[in-house]
Amino acid sequence: MQIVTVDFETYYSNQVGFKKQTNEEYLRDPQFEVIGVGIKIDEGKTKWVTGKAVHAALQEIDWANSAVLCHNTMFDGAILAWHYNIVPAMYYDTLCMARAIHGVDAGGSLEALASKYAIGEKGNEVINALGKRLCDFDDASLARYGEYCINDVDLTYTLFHKLQPFPEDELKLIDITLRMYTQPMLQVNDALLIDRLDTIRNTKKEMLADLMEYLECEDEEGVRKKLASNKQFAELLKPFDITPPMKISPTTGKQTLALAKTDEGFIALQEHENPIVQQLCAVRLGTKSTLEESRIERFIEIGSRNRTYLPVPLRYYGAHTGRWSGLDSINFQNLPSRDKSKKALKNAVIAPDKHIIVNCDSSQIEARVLAWLAEQDDVTDAFANKRDVYCEFATKVYKRPITKAEPIERFVGKTCILGLGYGTGANKLQHTLKTQPPGADLSIDECRSIVNLYRTENSRITGLWRECDNALKQMMDKASRGGALGNGAVTYSPEGIRLPNGLYIRYPNLRYNDEGKMVYDSRKGVVNIWGGAMVENIVQALARIVVGKQMIWISEHYRPVLTVHDAAVCIVPENDVKSALEYITLCMSTPPSWARGLPVACEAKYGRSYGEC
Repeated sequence: MQIVTVDFETYYSNQVGFKKQTNEEYLRDPQFEVIGVGIKIDEGKTKWVTGKAVHAALQEIDWANSAVLCHNTMFDGAILAWHYNIVPAMYYDTLCMARAIHGVDAGGSLEALASKYAIGEKGNEVINALGKRLCDFDDASLARYGEYCINDVDLTYTLFHKLQPFPEDELKLIDITLRMYTQPMLQVNDALLIDRLDTIRNTKKEMLADLMEYLECEDEEGVRKKLASNKQFAELLKPFDITPPMKISPTTGKQTLALAKTDEGFIALQEHENPIVQQLCAVRLGTKSTLEESRIERFIEIGSRNRTYLPVPLRYYGAHTGRWSGLDSINFQNLPSRDKSKKALKNAVIAPDKHIIVNCDSSQIEARVLAWLAEQDDVTDAFANKRDVYCEFATKVYKRPITKAEPIERFVGKTCILGLGYGTGANKLQHTLKTQPPGADLSIDECRSIVNLYRTENSRITGLWRECDNALKQMMDKASRGGALGNGAVTYSPEGIRLPNGLYIRYPNLRYNDEGKMVYDSRKGVVNIWGGAMVENIVQALARIVVGKQMIWISEHYRPVLTVHDAAVCIVPENDVKSALEYITLCMSTPPSWARGLPVACEAKYGRSYGEC
């Protein structure tokens, strides 16, 4: 298969471009225009093509037997697919590859990578193209632009080979991820979304009208401002003898009003015994543009621009552990699912005609990986034998048999199994139990007892924390030879944590800070790291590799169109549901060859909409 390296140069201005628009908005903007394209086939000479010749040059290529290579293929691959109806046999992307090799915190621009690998300098001729359409270029300036583009193509091709060897499975996952965007199959039911949007807005109007009547005020905008302002909202609470809740600001260290929707004090106000106070809180939340509202608007806009299809923008290797993350302000990773009234977004994501959506979720994958990695054999065996580990631990907590018929007690067991494996303490456990549905109100002493019980019962897991603490210390020594962790599935060295796919979890500039704590540098600032946190990193990375391999198996027969955490979402023909479910379930119930003995399991659901499954 030949490699076709491609780089498009396109019209951009102060109003049209990445600084003002998402990738999808820009590519679908009526003002979008291709100025030219650089094309390199294998090691051949790169050519610069402009104007009407672009289409002809692209059509000459045997794309069915070609892999397209770009730096940020989501952009150039979408141009090929959406504007020229070209779909290659494979997508490669040096930006994705560099993120996986060097970590998400390393510079990923072509300029930075060219400098890092000493393969040449990236030009800046693109600066002179601001606001210029093809017709605005004279021959000389267009030729200079072409030289700039040719250089970018050559740098990309050279970089691709510098990034080798690259894991074959990861190349396949890059391809799968990019096709979710460039070849979307999910569609948008805009009628359902419009109806939901109308409901939200009408409810907000009614709530505001009721409050204005109570306040005996006809100034709607004035009331909105009072509700939106923390200080003025606190004044509205005074007639009810309510002292506004306070918190310590993480930025200033000073006391400030705790009136954000996630603040415990404000959440408590929403449940105040006075119904007027409840209404004040509800209207305050309602007057602000909600995340649901803005997302619905965005989904409607995207559907209208893409003929109801929904390109799924996911960042391959978007997290420190290799997990995918959302892009373009539509994060599929956290669409509302519990609140039926807010499931409109998921319900509005539908399969194309004569197809259904299959959502296959890997069950308790992190808890299973943790037990397997730590060689906590009793827990591993419980998973392997399909016993309810949540009920089993809850039984130890409550000192009596707990079954699924006792949801609160089982919830406590579940929270402990999923949350205490990384060193969580009593305070955090208490907070989680209290704030997460269905909720359990336990005293701090009860939580301390539960934490001690977990650590006693799972000595191999706590031992793994200590192993990782020691590994971190050794990783700071550049002369250290490193070693294996847990059952040996991962190893460590000064380079980082080597994973079974050949990639690394890296801790840049790992060191002790002034307080004697281990820290490393990330794009978000300095991050604390300790044994339990490192275990969590490793477990998440391994879970991601497991699910990634399963998605590759699935892709041999069915199209993955989305991945959310530990789930694979696929489109299958409606007349093939039975065999599709069997095959997808088999894939998601099989561990990779490097993870023998890992008791993976899954739950598959299907429906016409994403919300149904």
